Amino acid sequence: MHTNKKFAVILSGSGVFDGSEIHEATLTLYSISKSGCSYEIFAPDIEQYHVINHITGKEMNEKRNVLVESARIARGKIKALSKYKPEDFDALIFPGGFGVAKNLCSFAIDGINCTVNAKVEKIIKDTYSKNIPIGGLCISPILLAKVLGDIIVTTGQDEETSEAITKFGAHYENTNHGEVIIDRKNKIVTTPCYMLDANITQIGEGAQNIVNAIIELL
Repeated sequence: MHTNKKFAVILSGSGVFDGSEIHEATLTLYSISKSGCSYEIFAPDIEQYHVINHITGKEMNEKRNVLVESARIARGKIKALSKYKPEDFDALIFPGGFGVAKNLCSFAIDGINCTVNAKVEKIIKDTYSKNIPIGGLCISPILLAKVLGDIIVTTGQDEETSEAITKFGAHYENTNHGEVIIDRKNKIVTTPCYMLDANITQIGEGAQNIVNAIIELL
């Protein structure tokens, strides 16, 4: 196994309903480190789409910044997405959470008519063009499908996202807990995580499996 590889991890806030899914983000970082690799964390310096009370599920009347919120998960060690350079990394990975579909793109609001944040779109295209593997957990494969089109991805067994992914020109495969779809031609690796009714152990397995698959592509 190749160790000492460097991952860029892109976050979208802090908390499943308006940012990064914290279990997925943390267990991705854990899996990278456990595999003998290193990581740097990035997030766009933009305002969140909205703020959700994670107890009630209701919107709160306040504003938060995606980079500042993501720094909670990163323990302050984070950079603005504008600082990301593909050539500094061996792989790029996106944990899930509604922040992907609200802050990195507008899929949660606009569905198949969604737009992608310009900086996010640029880093995906630039990384892909350099033949660097890209991973997506949970809902984040929708982002990759929207930007890249003709790739193979999974979000588990979700009909709404599978339909959108197909309309984006990508190919969808159903998966179960911990399963990883590896598109070897395009070096895209995806796993469903909390898009299925999962527990934290299954999330840890999915995160480790996707990291292992990316390392294998290297």
